[in-house]
Amino acid sequence: MQLHYIPQFFVKQKIALTVNRFEVLAANPDGTLGNLICFAEQKRLAFREHVIFYADASRTRPVFSFKARNVMDLNGRYDIFDENMQPLAYFNKDFAASFFRSTFHVEGPGYAGTGQERNQIVALLRRFSETYFLPIHFDYMDVNGSPLVSIERQWALRDKYTVNVPDQRVDFRVAAALAVGMDVLMQR
Repeated sequence: MQLHYIPQFFVKQKIALTVNRFEVLAANPDGTLGNLICFAEQKRLAFREHVIFYADASRTRPVFSFKARNVMDLNGRYDIFDENMQPLAYFNKDFAASFFRSTFHVEGPGYAGTGQERNQIVALLRRFSETYFLPIHFDYMDVNGSPLVSIERQWALRDKYTVNVPDQRVDFRVAAALAVGMDVLMQR
């Protein structure tokens, strides 16, 4: 397995009626939006989540994906696959821990970690209000407390995330799947 490491990139949601679409964009050296890395699409209201990332918006070449193991599982586990359907990693939502602050776990080759919403107060406000524009910031830490991935939603009409990957063990495809997966799973 070849590791694809990218230290920073962006995920932007595109407006569509029947599917969730996302552009994954490189970060330029000055921190601005760069070129398209890949394009993701997920059918809304699917019983079993399956998100495919394509080389571009033409959707002719799948490059990686993630898929739920089970149908409508509260502690759902999502496997992340490369273009040949070989496993890269998995993530799952921790339903019990997510009651007050959304919590996910991730495991890949050589690392395991947990991601939580950064701010407990914002997490509670999001749960008990109709405010959809509150920021969502997740920090994934490994078992030793070292940062793996951070995902920060920017203020925008459509969701836009900045993804930082300080740990070189984390494949870009895993970080992109986490960012899109959290967006899709937290919209429920």
